[in-house]
Amino acid sequence: MSNDTCHCILLRKATRKVSSYYDEALAPLGVNIGQFSLLRNIRRMEPVSLTDLAHKVELDRSTVGRNAKVLERMELIAIGHGEDQREAVLTIAPKGREILEQGAPLWDGVQDDIEARLGQEKARQLQDLLAEL
Repeated sequence: MSNDTCHCILLRKATRKVSSYYDEALAPLGVNIGQFSLLRNIRRMEPVSLTDLAHKVELDRSTVGRNAKVLERMELIAIGHGEDQREAVLTIAPKGREILEQGAPLWDGVQDDIEARLGQEKARQLQDLLAEL
């Protein structure tokens, strides 16, 4: 099978390209798309345990934990404890709220650019196809 027909290679290539668009737009804020996305998910679910967040974003709990530590060092989130002291609970810090507010129009701009490149119908088809996976 050639690289031109391998679904995995094509999707990984497209993912890197699309991620670079978001990363470039968010760069002035000092975050990348992975960090921004994690912040958005934390805000939607806060206060949220690492376990619940990992389940929501479909990543390994240890990966989410490492990424959360980075966000904490950046002062974008706070990591506390829930009722069970063994479970870390995440909330958005004031600086994180600022990043989310400033980043929303940047993220929206990339969304609009991608839709303009593909056209509304193809963008919808892409979303539908990816949701099927």
